[in-house]
Amino acid sequence: MIELIKRHEILIWWMTGLSGITFIATVIAVPWLIVRLPSDYFSYKRRIKKLWNDHHPVVRAALLTIKNLTGYILILTGIIMLLTPGQGMLTILIGIIFLDLPGKFRFERWMITRPAVLRSVNWLRRRAGKAPLVL
Repeated sequence: MIELIKRHEILIWWMTGLSGITFIATVIAVPWLIVRLPSDYFSYKRRIKKLWNDHHPVVRAALLTIKNLTGYILILTGIIMLLTPGQGMLTILIGIIFLDLPGKFRFERWMITRPAVLRSVNWLRRRAGKAPLVL
């Protein structure tokens, strides 16, 4: 085992650094994103506005492709982090958030209706001076 670690020492250091960066980015990004959600974001059964609908179709396709590729890269990185030091599950979840999957909004809506999650999200919003989420 020690020999394996010595052989891949540089890779382990890189993955540890990436893990730390991912953790710090998550601690900063999640509250920032939660505070910027409109208070009625989850009040509808379906997502009303599609992302980047007001852009030219070619630009929209390029942006969606970049967004989905980012999601797949994060999922792959998260899987690697499951085997090395890091925030693997958290990185996988962030990657899934980036993807366009059928039923994803329904899942997000179900998740936010859990009392503990809603209480935590509304606590963050209250601290930032924002209205609580309306379900």
